[in-house]
Amino acid sequence: MEQEPLISVIVPAYNAEAFLDQCIKSIVAQSYRHLEIIIVDDGSTDGTGTLCDRWAQRDGRIRVIHQTNGGHSAARNAALDAMNGQLLTMVDSDDVLHPEFITTLLDVMRQTGAEIAVGGYIPFYGDAPAFPPASTTGSIKCFSQQEAILAVLYQQGLTHSPWGRLFKASLFDGIRFPLGIIYEDLAIIYPLLRHCTTVASIAQPLYGYRQHQSNSMRVFSPRRTAVLDVCEQLEQQMQNEDPQYLKAARSRLLSAYFNILLLSQQDHSQDYSQLQNRCWAGIKRLRCQCLLDSQVRRKNKIGILASLLGRGFLCSVAGRNYQPKP
Repeated sequence: MEQEPLISVIVPAYNAEAFLDQCIKSIVAQSYRHLEIIIVDDGSTDGTGTLCDRWAQRDGRIRVIHQTNGGHSAARNAALDAMNGQLLTMVDSDDVLHPEFITTLLDVMRQTGAEIAVGGYIPFYGDAPAFPPASTTGSIKCFSQQEAILAVLYQQGLTHSPWGRLFKASLFDGIRFPLGIIYEDLAIIYPLLRHCTTVASIAQPLYGYRQHQSNSMRVFSPRRTAVLDVCEQLEQQMQNEDPQYLKAARSRLLSAYFNILLLSQQDHSQDYSQLQNRCWAGIKRLRCQCLLDSQVRRKNKIGILASLLGRGFLCSVAGRNYQPKP
């Protein structure tokens, strides 16, 4: 790695005028200066495109791609195709970065040789959060490839989100986000990790994750059922290619079944009985083996025990206190 590698910052933006300015300010203010900042205006109908162009005039490191609306995946893919950096990071257009975000994660990479460095995040509303001073002293945890895959699938220690981390750009050689679905990040995390030898993580909060009442991860919509397809495909892939991860993939799939069953119960606008039956059948299929798996997270095991008393009991008791995780 060169002394000062070029780092590409990818920002997909669709109708993001309300928050994009705050996001870009946090990027151009990074203490690490050797950046190319690629903002993809994904067919916005508000002032996002104009705002992007104004920023490009102010800072020569910013490049703007205007394209017809294709969704988050298409916007990220366009930037991946156009980028020149040896490393890259992705920032959602309504989020913000700690001023030392890139410097700190680059230092983590240099210390550990990791291909992916992951920082902590702070959820926030309104104004940008007050980040504590950045430090890597004594706070780095390293995962081998196997440990990283298991941590993501068991949902313990690492998430599948593409934001809040620094990637070696070559990881994305031949890998792009699938189009037309949400949970596109979950769909590519496994092939990305298969290219890694080490993932390094620090708990230090370096990324500000904006909260919205309308956040798509907090409310149910039929589009969210894509998580079932993604997780079922992961299970099938592990069964055929990597059986050492099959139990972990089934734990992640069980989480998806619980998540969609309980969320869809809260939406009375239409009949989701077929979807709910799919989830319930999946829960019954997986619950015993997951209950016996010592690595399955406690939340899943509580759901399993509740499900043993029947679908109605699970939905009435768990559903009352169910808060989906972003």
